[in-house]
Amino acid sequence: MKSNLRNEIKSYIVRSGYTMQEVVDLLSEDYGWSDSVSNLSNKLQRESLRYVEAVQLADALGYDLVWQKRRDK
Repeated sequence: MKSNLRNEIKSYIVRSGYTMQEVVDLLSEDYGWSDSVSNLSNKLQRESLRYVEAVQLADALGYDLVWQKRRDK
């Protein structure tokens, strides 16, 4: 379901204490992203966020993306 990924990322934004506009401003300043909230919202809705963008978004929110091997059951 597309809304799950979008809602998960938006919840990280809220938990980090940012608004969408503040995150877009950070990404624009630090990484040259578009300063349009609708651009980020559309990427989340379409699930078209590239991996490098996800890493940059996580960084702007103070997170690291970590690859962790699953435990065998």
